[in-house]
Amino acid sequence: MTARLRVAFVLGLAAGGTAGHVVALAAGCRAAGLDVSVLAPAPTLALFGPQRASPAGTGIPAGTAAPAVPAASADFETVPVPITDRPRPARDVVALARLRRAFAAWRPDVVHAHGIRAGAFAAVALATLPRRGRPALAVTVHNAPPAGRQARLIYTALERVCARRAQFVWCASADLVARMRDLGAAGAAQFDVPAGQAAPPSAADVAAATSDIGAGGRPVVLAVGRLAPQKGLDVLIAAAARWRERDSRPRTVIAGDGPLAAALRAQASQAGADVVLLGQRQDVAALLAVADVVAVPSRWEARALILQQAMRAGKPVVATRVGGTPDLTGEDGALLVPPDDAGALAAAVEAVLDDPQLAARLGLAARKRSAVFPSEEDAVQAAVTRYALLARHS
Repeated sequence: MTARLRVAFVLGLAAGGTAGHVVALAAGCRAAGLDVSVLAPAPTLALFGPQRASPAGTGIPAGTAAPAVPAASADFETVPVPITDRPRPARDVVALARLRRAFAAWRPDVVHAHGIRAGAFAAVALATLPRRGRPALAVTVHNAPPAGRQARLIYTALERVCARRAQFVWCASADLVARMRDLGAAGAAQFDVPAGQAAPPSAADVAAATSDIGAGGRPVVLAVGRLAPQKGLDVLIAAAARWRERDSRPRTVIAGDGPLAAALRAQASQAGADVVLLGQRQDVAALLAVADVVAVPSRWEARALILQQAMRAGKPVVATRVGGTPDLTGEDGALLVPPDDAGALAAAVEAVLDDPQLAARLGLAARKRSAVFPSEEDAVQAAVTRYALLARHS
């Protein structure tokens, strides 16, 4: 009888598209017959739902594992590992020790780390294991380097560890593939992170979203994303301030939460911009149904989930020409503008609002392009195929 392939997913603090992708990938691999474990900080493990507690023999202190549930309801093992979003020496030592113990006890065939910090931690932990029987390492790079000189230097050092230690590197956009190859990755390829197909919203959901937005029949410009610098929502608010004198002034709606919530709210108030911050929402499909234009003003994106969702919904999109966005939209699936240019963003949104034919043309082209987007099933199958190759040659 052939042994089942064993895959350990490693990730740090995660939210949004990265977290959703790993949850779907882990569940899909388990459904495909693989044995799966997930090693991550407790808040990230909570996104995976109730699972079995950490495997025996990992050396995790009592009381720190995820709550145990009956084996019949568990899909995969979980191990709490404090991989933080920035260097914290004491926690980093604990994280490396826990990863090593978990790998030694559970003996995966492949370790698949998501994110540069998780990838570097996994690489270092694996290097302490005997070479014979050592699991293969795959790393998925989801993001570009952060802003700030010191942060970029640290990030680049971690990227180099991943590029040189991983047997395979997946990247969420073509620019990341080129970057990792330049850093020494022998095997690197693009991995298109898909947005799951959402069910069409009900009439009641759309009515509730319409009420929450409160545009009163005026046009709605929608943005969805984490309230963080990368998303460029400050630029969108600056653009919205330019629409104050427009007839039928559009209402700008931002759905999401994050560290910039208070700052963005203050910016909108001081600029006199008609902006509503809705906070975290679970009804994105309903919000899209209400929107007249979807804005994606990010300073960098790989394959933004909201962009995929908007294109599938046939909504006209104005986005920044950064990262993987042009590959996703093409030149006909969105109006693309430079990042950090509030004037260009404002003008492009106005062009769509003022020209119904342009809006319809963009929406139709977006829907056609989205028809060939990979599905979550495609992503799982591609990953399982690669895991089998890595395990065979490890």
